[in-house]
Amino acid sequence: MNLRHQEPIWREWFKKHGARLLLFARQQARNPADAEDIVQEAFVRIWRLYGHTGEVAPGLVYKTIRRIAIDFARKDIRRLGREEKADNFYKLEHGSSQWFEYSLEKEERHQALENAIKQLSPKHQEVLMLKTWGGMTFEEISSTLGIPLHTAASRYRHALQNLKASLSKLPQ
Repeated sequence: MNLRHQEPIWREWFKKHGARLLLFARQQARNPADAEDIVQEAFVRIWRLYGHTGEVAPGLVYKTIRRIAIDFARKDIRRLGREEKADNFYKLEHGSSQWFEYSLEKEERHQALENAIKQLSPKHQEVLMLKTWGGMTFEEISSTLGIPLHTAASRYRHALQNLKASLSKLPQ
């Protein structure tokens, strides 16, 4: 099969679904910087497994992103453990562990929404992201997460109620 011929198909598929996949990966990743890597790895895995047709259900890619994000989280936990040991050693030797100080300023409203989403349970976050940014139906969410259809709808409704309550407390 000519890969050059198939390249535009995948490019179009990714153009159509890529932004939503990235948003979902950002929600799944413990480290936002990993989101692009997670999407890329998921995309490559799917491409290798299902060939070069470009006709892959987005739900399958969402599942793959979820699994890869779990793997990334496990790697992060192990890395943080190693860094903590090194930091403790540095403290013992030098009496301080402050190497860098940094601060990031973000738009207040965006930060408030992000914080409100983080306050949701992981189960509610997943459904909210898949429905709102993933553009999936409750049936697709149900299949992707392996939960009953009504549970997916209920989690979405509760997530929206919690977000509304959290954001209504903010000064206008």
